[in-house]
Amino acid sequence: MTDRLQYGTTAKVFHWLVLALLLVQYPLGWLMPDIHRGEKPGVAMSFHVSLGIVILLAITARLVWRLTHPVAPDKTLPRWQQMAAKATHWLLYALVLATTITGWLFASYRGWSMSLFYLMPLPMLASENAAAGKAIDGWHQVMEWTLLVVIGLHVAAALAHLFIYRSRVMQRMLPG
Repeated sequence: MTDRLQYGTTAKVFHWLVLALLLVQYPLGWLMPDIHRGEKPGVAMSFHVSLGIVILLAITARLVWRLTHPVAPDKTLPRWQQMAAKATHWLLYALVLATTITGWLFASYRGWSMSLFYLMPLPMLASENAAAGKAIDGWHQVMEWTLLVVIGLHVAAALAHLFIYRSRVMQRMLPG
């Protein structure tokens, strides 16, 4: 275990960067038009997939950083809160990874040739398969909604520590 009690600048940048990207990604995903069988993805879908790849890269880098730069749990918290925080953080990592990967798989199963912001082609993770595409789209939607709920719980817990418990837990991730 580490003696470090605060998240460093890099961890904070990754945290807030992933949040900012998700704040763009969710409305984009909800507002873009549906793409029906035989249609090719337009600019909105291409941007959505590209942004998903950026989120995948950012969360992967954040996860590697977290594993190599651990922060000690706040020992002032009850044990159950320490365990809940740890479980929630790992669940957030897993859900962001699952959501981005299922999105990429969905595009692959649909047979779409996608690129990263029209700059470089993205590899297909699977060959075209309509039935698998429909199934993975369902999983993608389950992951996105589950992620949103867990983010809501995470924010609620942070605000509870700030306003109800009057602890400094939230300050560990704030800039400065």
